[in-house]
Amino acid sequence: MGFALLFGATSLGAGDGADMITPARMKVSGTIDARFQSYNVEMVEVTGGRFWKPYAQKDMRRDRYAYRPPVDLSNQRLRRLAAALGPAYMRVSGTWANATFFADNDAAESAPPAGFNGVLTRAQWRGVVDFARAVDAEIVTSFAVSPGSRGPDGAWRPAQAQRLIDETRQLGGRIAAVEFMNEPTLAAINGPPPGYDAMAYGRDFNIFRDWIRRSAPETLIAGPGSASESASSSSGIRTRDLLAATGPGLDRVSYHHYNTLSARCGTHDDPVQALSEDWLSRTDATLNIYRRLRDAFEPGKPIWLTETANAACGGNMWDATFLDTFRYLDQLGRLAKAGVQVVMHNTLAASDYGLLDERTFRPRPNYWGALLWRRLMGSTVLDPDVASTAGLHVYAHCHAATKGAASVLLINTSRHKSRSVTLAVSAARYTLRADHLQDISVQLNGKSLSLSDDDDLPRFEARATAAGRVRLPPASITFLVMPGAAACR
Repeated sequence: MGFALLFGATSLGAGDGADMITPARMKVSGTIDARFQSYNVEMVEVTGGRFWKPYAQKDMRRDRYAYRPPVDLSNQRLRRLAAALGPAYMRVSGTWANATFFADNDAAESAPPAGFNGVLTRAQWRGVVDFARAVDAEIVTSFAVSPGSRGPDGAWRPAQAQRLIDETRQLGGRIAAVEFMNEPTLAAINGPPPGYDAMAYGRDFNIFRDWIRRSAPETLIAGPGSASESASSSSGIRTRDLLAATGPGLDRVSYHHYNTLSARCGTHDDPVQALSEDWLSRTDATLNIYRRLRDAFEPGKPIWLTETANAACGGNMWDATFLDTFRYLDQLGRLAKAGVQVVMHNTLAASDYGLLDERTFRPRPNYWGALLWRRLMGSTVLDPDVASTAGLHVYAHCHAATKGAASVLLINTSRHKSRSVTLAVSAARYTLRADHLQDISVQLNGKSLSLSDDDDLPRFEARATAAGRVRLPPASITFLVMPGAAACR
């Protein structure tokens, strides 16, 4: 059976509250992109290179990076699990993309040309296009902006980008959307020439915009793809200045959000706070910043969150456990309710924040949450029409496949307290739990989730639940599929 989740985020009453979940009363509050739930495959994964060091290797103070070979995008397990999340956007970008040279041959260069830090071969890009086609993903990317991509006057030149566009077409693929560069608010540390500022970005963006409109008019322009404004202040570049320097010209307004930095980058958060209202609402605060900027400079343009996870710098150690699944699903619910059209998780299968283990490609808890969302939560967001209090978050969508059915997501963030809700009609129930919050395995309705020996996904067997009061265990995530949603017919 399919799954759904998201919007209409509210919080239900605590304890034995008699909040009634009634699909017949639910109204449509918005819609999201059919590829709302999406993911990143970092450019450095595709090319191979120095990415975030596994915690097991230790010694982060001396060097937080370690070499990774190119990801095997032909791996059948990886493809099967990614396809189960489709349709999606697959963003191939990240900090390393800002200085990656695209070589028009299949063999890797011995060293990148002057002005670049890495090399993307034609064979590697063919792997990206083939993978996207196989898993029903649309490609989103960004271009090199390092000194090697510039003319004698220091301005950006599109020769490298044109080569990538041409190669994609020759392979029978397409690039659905592009950001000019990755995180221009952090330009001082991620690829552009020294002294790069908002005016230089405005000059380059206008060159880029005019070129892409001619060369690939079917490709959406997203941007600016900023990191948090608090981080950008240290580089002296603010998103407001970037948008003022470029003028209108975006099809999608994009931004990035992480709740925190990981221990690799010197931040040591207590996982006890991971279920707190403060922690879960951080995504709202960041969205509010960029929504105001959107309204001021690109009114009415859809908003995309093109890179997000719990912790930047590869993720915290608990990001690979069930504890982060609460944040992952709650963030989807909040942002869909707020009208964000696309959320791209970082990453599909790299470092601690990957949905899949990077060595084995086996599912982590967030993957199971993502799969439930994909199968149950459709693109029509509903108002669940229940009272809002802290501790139990509720989101409702029309079911992803069944007309007339609503999918309701209930997240009990209390570690020790059960919650109760009342169902107006019967439901098919799917509850995720773990023996311990920082476990890497989870159970659905009491049964452990795992791949078969042949890498088949397990059957997601619903538990029939009668109308009336329903108990939600502590620290649990429950999806309910309920009939009688007139708004979903």
